[in-house]
Amino acid sequence: MARNRDTRTLDMFEIPQPACGIPGSMDYSIEVSALVSAALRESPLDRYQVAADMSRLSGREISKHMLDAWSAESRENHNMPFYLAPVLETALETHLFSNWLADKRGGRLLVGREALNAELGKQEKLKDEAARKIRELKRIMGELG
Repeated sequence: MARNRDTRTLDMFEIPQPACGIPGSMDYSIEVSALVSAALRESPLDRYQVAADMSRLSGREISKHMLDAWSAESRENHNMPFYLAPVLETALETHLFSNWLADKRGGRLLVGREALNAELGKQEKLKDEAARKIRELKRIMGELG
């Protein structure tokens, strides 16, 4: 019987690796523009609404035209300023940029339930290790006494 390979579940044992630090290899301007474009495309909000939400959240004037420039891969000199990435994420209710940055730095972002599950797993492992040590100490004490 042939086994189907699960292509949707991430390998939880895969160790993330940071991007290679070769000189000149970390110009992410086109990638950042593509991320802005993808985030805007996936949102049910139009760019006017996103710009208004970002302006309200940041206290700075953000226009629809700025979003257009930031999302155009051809406009390399018009990348979104880094300090506005969390503002755009908040306006779009996404973690696209945070996930991208964590991936580039060799990490993995856990948010909400995923973070709680990871912490629960860590605490369960500590509990199991403590129980094993207790059993070992009791065994040694039984041999001595």
